[in-house]
Amino acid sequence: MPPEFSHIDHWIFDLDNVLYPAECDLFALIDIKMGEYVAQLLGCDLIEARTVQKSYFHDHGTTLAGLMHHHAIAPQEFLDYVHDIDMDRLSPSPDLRAAIEALPGEKLVFTNADRPYAERVLERRGLGDLFHQMHDILDTDLVPKPQTGAYHSMVAATGVDPKRSLFVEDMARNLRPAKDLGMTTIWVNTGAEWAGREHDPAYIDHEISELESWVTGLHHPKEAKAT
Repeated sequence: MPPEFSHIDHWIFDLDNVLYPAECDLFALIDIKMGEYVAQLLGCDLIEARTVQKSYFHDHGTTLAGLMHHHAIAPQEFLDYVHDIDMDRLSPSPDLRAAIEALPGEKLVFTNADRPYAERVLERRGLGDLFHQMHDILDTDLVPKPQTGAYHSMVAATGVDPKRSLFVEDMARNLRPAKDLGMTTIWVNTGAEWAGREHDPAYIDHEISELESWVTGLHHPKEAKAT
């Protein structure tokens, strides 16, 4: 391990746009489903539904949190509906699997999605049995990242030591609470404007463009610098 990561015992990964390439754009499919759900709930057209959906996302951290706050919806019904998407855009990545598997210590997934969806993604990527623990939106009692309660819930449930943990995330604002707890933070900059909101170098230790080449390079630092 490079010296700056030699203290890490717990490797914590967000799911979407981290454990698969952002170019797969699963969120585009989920986004359509969320728009449909909001339109049906409010009895409005898809244009208005999208406006409402995005305002809830930005104001509450997730569309689900906004819908629960304003409309008291049943969360599992929403999660089942929006995550009912085709996974054909994903393919196995044996190189990513090998690189994560070789990391010293425990590997975890910390996601605002729910476990059934996350497990489908991981299976499709060939990562299904790789992670020691997962903490999903139901495990946080529906408190989403970046709310601090989600991070305290994850730490309490998994037993990780934040000061010996590294967190990889594609949404910059979700790294601030992790850094406040003492975690080493990695921002996967996908180039999406919404993912870079509230970006601040003060709580981002390292910025990368995608996970596979970065985590592979941890095991071969000289080769990574050469490329």
